[in-house]
Amino acid sequence: MANITAKDVQALRQQTGLGMMDCKKALVEAEGDFEKAVKILREKGLATAAKKEGRIAAEGLVDIMTENGITAMLEVNTETDFVAKNESFKAFVKGLLRTLVANKPADMTAFTALPYDGTEQSVSDALVEKIAVIGEKISIRRFVIVEGVTSTYIHGMGTTGVVVKFTTDPAVVGTPAFAEMAKNVALQIAAGSPPTYVAKSDVPQSAVDEELAIQIAAAKNDPKNATKPDAILQKIVVGKLDKLFYEKVCLLEQPYVKDDSMNVGKYIESVAKTLGAAVKVDSFSIFEKGEGIQKREEDFAAEISKMVNNQ
Repeated sequence: MANITAKDVQALRQQTGLGMMDCKKALVEAEGDFEKAVKILREKGLATAAKKEGRIAAEGLVDIMTENGITAMLEVNTETDFVAKNESFKAFVKGLLRTLVANKPADMTAFTALPYDGTEQSVSDALVEKIAVIGEKISIRRFVIVEGVTSTYIHGMGTTGVVVKFTTDPAVVGTPAFAEMAKNVALQIAAGSPPTYVAKSDVPQSAVDEELAIQIAAAKNDPKNATKPDAILQKIVVGKLDKLFYEKVCLLEQPYVKDDSMNVGKYIESVAKTLGAAVKVDSFSIFEKGEGIQKREEDFAAEISKMVNNQ
């Protein structure tokens, strides 16, 4: 019998992201042959990959890549944070990004049918193979592709990603002043409550009307406004709409995080004046890892009881 050391087990765990016992059993079965142990784990994983579909994957990471004027942002989810930090998993995500940038698929169906970066197998098949190796559910959740002048930001080792698209004179794009401004705008979006729109003009009238109705109802519930007619309350609310609504949902109306004496729109205008060229924010996208995914709440007492009773 081969001498399996703790170092061998740890090395296999780091490559595959699987548990210590699974790795030890595979090494024992492979008589210490590392590559054979990886193959064993893959084969066992392929047999059970479909069973993992019902699991909750709310960890993972958001990553971004820009090449030749094309920027791709991608969220890939895993079940545990441990796997999300695995180098094999992170390399897989980079391959997905290269596939996106090179092919610019229109949607997830088109993306998963593409050949995975540098291989003949599809993205879908590469995903199944990675699930087999890693040993837990992995989900390619969403992506966005942006062409043109962009600024990007990744926060917290992949917890949040931001892509901002700008229109400006090509002559100023490579300047330090523009690069700093563009990065600051991306940071702004990630720093606090993420905006929904770029500017006031982008807000649908239906959203404005809904907010007005909410604020008028709230004003009526204030005893100080009990005797005021609806028309007066509406004027009061409309007058406060910038503070109550637009500053929250519109990027250009938000107080600039590095100097709250001005809003983001004024900050961009000040830099544009220095550059001698107009600068316009066309759009932005923000991905927050696991956003909206209901995470499983572990009942450890129940888990231990289940393990004991099954012995």
